Amino acid sequence: MELNAKNLKQTLWDTLQGVKAGKVNAGEADSIATQAREILRTTNVQLQIFKQSKRNVSTEIIDFAEGK
Repeated sequence: MELNAKNLKQTLWDTLQGVKAGKVNAGEADSIATQAREILRTTNVQLQIFKQSKRNVSTEIIDFAEGK
């Protein structure tokens, strides 16, 4: 599965539903959520750097956001 915002959102949603259904334990769900937060923090830092340096946003971030 390719890492992009759409897939990340779906994974988080599936994890939440798994916890509710008793198919995913809380520790595993917490690990998935922690990794998702770190991915989003990293992307946010990249966006801040682009903004401060007055550079265009990289295609890597655009592709992540658009799910390409």
